[in-house]
Amino acid sequence: MSQVFSKSPAHSAEQQSFTAGKSYKKLFFAFSSFFTIVLAFIFLIWPVPHPSIPDIWISQSQIYPFNLTRPSLLNSSIQLTFVSLNFNKRAGIYYDELRAYASYKGQKITVEASIPPFYQGNEGSNLLMPFFEGGALPVAVPPSLGHQVELDQSAGRVVLSFQLIGKLRWKAGIWVSGRYRFNVNCVSVMTFRPNSALPFFPEIRRTHCSTDV
Repeated sequence: MSQVFSKSPAHSAEQQSFTAGKSYKKLFFAFSSFFTIVLAFIFLIWPVPHPSIPDIWISQSQIYPFNLTRPSLLNSSIQLTFVSLNFNKRAGIYYDELRAYASYKGQKITVEASIPPFYQGNEGSNLLMPFFEGGALPVAVPPSLGHQVELDQSAGRVVLSFQLIGKLRWKAGIWVSGRYRFNVNCVSVMTFRPNSALPFFPEIRRTHCSTDV
């Protein structure tokens, strides 16, 4: 004689309730995992869409010769100290492909000085000290500019522009942005002994710069 086993209605309801409970737990775990990942992503990425560009200025400058060796050749050597400050509290900055040069009345008067790449931590500051060499390679200038140099020498005052160019990358957590080109332009008024033929040390003053990214 064969035996037939049957489940009572109460037992079937209990098993269905148990199965539904497991499904709810899996669904809850899936949603919890999803929201945890989203929150972690936001925590890592949130500072990046709104990074502050670094504040850069000139804290010190020194000019050695700045004169006309011949009517159309300008001879100059310049030592600068740039200060770079990162305002970001949760993002560091990579500086790549840095170059700097000096110009006078819109005319480039030195060869470009390369600055090694570096990383700047959050709220960090760094000193950049390029040396602009225009003595070994004098720069040709038009006659009108040569006349302006003579006038500035007589007045004991010269206005120079300094450009710092390169690329930036922001880093927040494990995320690193793409490279962004940036250009820093500084205008510095330097004073020295009028008609001095010797190397001179101009007045040292903080010079603010504009930075475009």
